[in-house]
Amino acid sequence: MNIFYTLDSQLRRNLLILFATGLLFWSSMASLLPTLPLYAEYIGATKQQIGVVMGSFAIGLLICRPYLGKMADEKSRKLVLIIGVFVAALAPLGYAVATSLPLMMALRAFHGISIAAFTTAYSALVTDIAPPNKRGEIIGYMSLVNPIGMAIGPALGGYLQAEAGYIPLFLFSSLSATLGLLCILQISSPPLPEYSQTGENRDKFWQILWSPRVRVPTIVMLLVGLAFGTLSTFVPLFIKSTKVDLNPGLFYTAAAVTSFSIRFLTGRISDRIGRGLFVTIGITCYSISMFLLWQANSATAFLIAAAIEGIGGGTMIPMIVAMMADRSHPQERGRIFALCVTGFDVGIAIAGPVLGSVAEKTGYRDMFALAGVLTLLATIIFLTQSSKDLQDSIRFALGKGKDGYALND
Repeated sequence: MNIFYTLDSQLRRNLLILFATGLLFWSSMASLLPTLPLYAEYIGATKQQIGVVMGSFAIGLLICRPYLGKMADEKSRKLVLIIGVFVAALAPLGYAVATSLPLMMALRAFHGISIAAFTTAYSALVTDIAPPNKRGEIIGYMSLVNPIGMAIGPALGGYLQAEAGYIPLFLFSSLSATLGLLCILQISSPPLPEYSQTGENRDKFWQILWSPRVRVPTIVMLLVGLAFGTLSTFVPLFIKSTKVDLNPGLFYTAAAVTSFSIRFLTGRISDRIGRGLFVTIGITCYSISMFLLWQANSATAFLIAAAIEGIGGGTMIPMIVAMMADRSHPQERGRIFALCVTGFDVGIAIAGPVLGSVAEKTGYRDMFALAGVLTLLATIIFLTQSSKDLQDSIRFALGKGKDGYALND
């Protein structure tokens, strides 16, 4: 991580505070990951209703992300960051008093605003700071907040829920985000790139989304979002149904450990050989993980599937962010990130109700098999459609060619 010593002291300070903010934010979010499905079941939800409740999270993302991306470009990355962490601090307090499914759905939709704001502003701010020739490496290191938070949060959340109940769990989640909010206030946000109302800055949502540089990554994120939404919603219930002696929080912790470890390598190497190979590897790991869950019958099998899923997420998601940074001008970066990740949001949104209905009819195992097929389809799409023609796409996706849509600035 010697790259940080080449930056001036003010940038290093901003990155350190930003890292602490991200760590606290993701710890807050992840502490609810293995416990909210159980809480929904506790207040009387069926499998499909649990999927609807958890999937409601994406409603806030889908509605607000385009506006928050535009706000990040036109107003302030820091302001959007504050909005995200403030919502993350407030929503768990609502869960503490929620006793009905409609109220839980409304709170989950509200909570989704936090992810829409935080991930958009965090990625844009890190990319603004990073030197272009070291962009992948710094994005990779700064994205470590997610797996570290995902390692700490589920373990603490599962422990608090088991030992003290749901109220202390919700208070812990709120407190973590509140501390993150205090950190944000210490960040000195760099000036935004000049924003004009000409050219690409006037492009509307669907114009940007349907452009070739954005469309294929968004479809890939949609299909992977379906797998991720399935994992985040149904793994605790699947483990419980198999009667395997495994704390669901440990599944997410195992994924976080491998996601953390892989990021030290991929970002730095991708600055030399390109992003495509690592995106392909990441999607493929998601498919392998889903098919392993399809056959899982022991704690070891669940943990191996979790470890491979962690490699997939730790490889693919930072590389998608770096790839979209390569493909976007600074003055449109917030919107490009927001629109690309909208695919992930949609996947999460429909994973719960759609794949939850599959689980109702065929069981959890076949549901994970279907998720594996969808991520396999994402691999094929990226291999054949990621650049300007089939040959260039295959070369880019296998690390043998340049990104045809990368910009020079």
